[in-house]
This record gives sequence, structure tokens and C-alpha cells, in this order.
Amino acid sequence: MKDELKKREESCTDEVESVLHFRQKLPAVADRIIEHCGDGECFTHVDFEPIPSKEAVINIIRKYREILFPGYYNAAKLDPVNLRYNMGQLVSVVFDELSEQIAHSIRHDCFRYDKRCLECTEEGHRIALAVLEAAPAIRRRMATDVRAAYEGDPAAKSYDEIIFSYPGILAIMVYRIAHVLYEHDVPLLPRIMTEYAHSVTGIDIHPGARIGERFVIDHGTGVVIGETTEIGKNVRIYQGVTLGALSLPKDAGEKLRGKKRHPTIEDEVIIYAGSTILGGDTIIGARSVIGGNVWLTESVPPDTKVLLENPRLIYR
Repeated sequence: MKDELKKREESCTDEVESVLHFRQKLPAVADRIIEHCGDGECFTHVDFEPIPSKEAVINIIRKYREILFPGYYNAAKLDPVNLRYNMGQLVSVVFDELSEQIAHSIRHDCFRYDKRCLECTEEGHRIALAVLEAAPAIRRRMATDVRAAYEGDPAAKSYDEIIFSYPGILAIMVYRIAHVLYEHDVPLLPRIMTEYAHSVTGIDIHPGARIGERFVIDHGTGVVIGETTEIGKNVRIYQGVTLGALSLPKDAGEKLRGKKRHPTIEDEVIIYAGSTILGGDTIIGARSVIGGNVWLTESVPPDTKVLLENPRLIYR
């Protein structure tokens, strides 16, 4: 028995010494990492001014969702008696958190790109207020999106089901919030928002796109909508649809930045799964139907159906 205990003690001692041997190397590793932070070829942000926080932005999205759909996502019970108190508190929290992140974004751009001072704290407050003031308009537009999704989907049992569970509604909601920030020229935050929605839903909507009411993304996975896309009212698109830009040469980035590179989709168009529509001069006319797996780089007049011929199946 004593021999066994002695062996165990020796084994534990050896293990501790082995771990200590490795841990003693960590300060040198940390020093090399810190030294590498100064390498201009790598990307770091080690400064006294904080960079925007992705986690904070995600939290803002979740709280803003409570503003747009009161009672659906609130942690506490919401009723007519406590609505005013809860909404007032929620708006105040979103204002504080959003204005801080906007200020960080603007200040970060000022320092990194040596821009003139934009009084970022005051700008943060001004733009955060504008984003909150836009909430009733966003809510009304989201209501049209929810109704259009319900009316076009026999599988939907209720509006509640769509609000709670449809990825298209989440992606469109985040886009509509981010678009307001984009319109106010806020750096970083709009893309952080829409790329968060992209990671959750598989739907990639650039915050610069212009999208009308009653917009429906059915199923949604693999949808891509580029920055200068324009989409009219009552448009429905299905999974795997790309509204993108034509392939560009390597040096075209600066020349074409801010110019129209993505298609225009007019009112009441339906685009079925897997279709790709490219180019800033491409216009899909009102009430047209684009069939599945179609590739388009030229305009289509109104009231047109574009379909692929039926493929020939081979059975062996």
C-alpha cells in the first residue's frame, strides 16, 4: 500500500513538473506575439481608442428587434400597463449603446485614415436618435414584408410563425436597420450587422441595397444581394438567387466604387431558385418571372417569363 502511494506521488510530481516546463515557455511566446503586433503587414488594433464591438452590435440588433416587434422577443412580460415604461427603458438603452458604437466607428475611421474631426460623440448621438426615430417607418415596412410572406406561403400557419421562425424576415429586418446607418455614412456598423444576419440565415444583403415594401425571401439560403441593387415593391425571390456584379478587373475597385454595379428589379417580379442576375445596366421589368437556374446579364422587358428549356434526362 505504501509503495502504491509513493508511486502515485512521484507520478503527480512528474506531471506537475512537465506542465511547468511548458508553461515557463509562455512569456517568451507572448513577447514574440506582442513584437509581431508592430508588423505593418498584419492587422491589429492596439490603441487607447476602442474599435467597435461586434458583440455590442449583435446585442443592439436583438434589442432593436424588441422595439420593432413588441412582445415577441422581450424577456419580461409586456402588457398595456407596463408598455410605456418598458419601451422607454428599451429605447434609452439602445440609444446609449448605439451612439457609443457609432462614435467608435467614426473615431476609428478618423484615426486610421487621417480624416478631419467629425465630432464623433455628438455625431453618435445624432445618428442614434435618427435610427430610433426611423423605428415606426421600419416597423410599418416590416409589417408589409410579414404579410407578403404569409400571403404567398400556404405552409405558413400564422403571422407569429413567420416573425418567430422565418430566416428571410430576420435578414430583411437587420438589413432595414443597417440601411439607415448606411444612409448616414456610418462606417463598419452596417456591414457588421448584415454579415451577422448572413452568418445566422445564409442570406447576404448589403446594407446599401435599396429594397421596397412587401419583399419576400422564401427559404433564403444562399441569397446574395449586392450593394447597388434596387428592388421595387412586392418582389419575391427564392433560395440561391444572386443579384450581383459582373466580374471586375483587379484595378477596378476604386474606379467603380459607388457606381451602379448590380441589377434593378422592378415591382412584382418573382425570381425562382438558383437564378443569377448580374450587372448594373440589367433591369428586370415589372411583373416578370425569372425561372430557376437562369443566368442573366441583360435586361428583360416588363411582363416577361424567362425560362430554361427542359433538360434531357438520361437513364442508364
